This record gives sequence, structure tokens and C-alpha cells, in this order.
Amino acid sequence: MKKQLFWFGVVGVSAMLLHFALVTLVLVPLGVPPLVANVLGFLGAFQLSYWGHRRFTFEAGHVPHRQALPRFFGVSCLSFCVNEAMYFALLRYAPLDYRVSLAIVLFAVAALTFLLGKLWAFASAPQTN
Repeated sequence: MKKQLFWFGVVGVSAMLLHFALVTLVLVPLGVPPLVANVLGFLGAFQLSYWGHRRFTFEAGHVPHRQALPRFFGVSCLSFCVNEAMYFALLRYAPLDYRVSLAIVLFAVAALTFLLGKLWAFASAPQTN
């Protein structure tokens, strides 16, 4: 479990930094509204997240892509919906800079992503005898 949490942190922080950089250094400065930029940042970070968690966090190379990829995409979409709702609420109701709000949200959804990734998305199918 310690190894999984370590790699979850490494992959998750890497994906979060990519997401954050895409939103704050590329998209918003180009004039993309923060909520739209957040969607694009999510899609970019998803790729890094899937491959990193598959290879390092959950060591799920034996789980077929046809199972793991749609499941992890579902987990990521659910996490992103929570992310987007929280981000909207913080942007609308909290007197915080959009970057601070985004950082809070990205950390808040990490536990949900880990649990669903471990218990469902990258879980092996039960063996039948």
C-alpha cells in the first residue's frame, strides 16, 4: 500500500502539474475562459494519469486496456465532474484567485480517484474455476 500511495502521489502530482500548467500558463493567457481551460487541462492530464497509474501505481499491465481504459476514464470523468462543480463554486462564491481555487479542487478529488482506481478501474476480474 505504501508503494501504491507513493506512485499515486508521483503520478497524481505530475498529472496535476500538467493540468495546472495547461490551464494557467497556456490556455487562460491565450484567452480561454478558466472553466473551459479546465476541461482541456483535464483531457491533457488524463493521458499521463492513465498510463502512469496503470504502469506504476496499480501495476495493472495484466488488466486489459478494453477493461481498464473505459473504467478509468469513467472514474476520471466522475472525479472531473466533482472537480468542475467545486471549481465553479469556488470561482463563484470564494474570494480566491482562480489558480488557488484550482489547486484546492485538484487535491480534494485525489482520494476519490485513488479509491475508485484501486477498487474498480484497475482491479483484476475475479478468477472463476
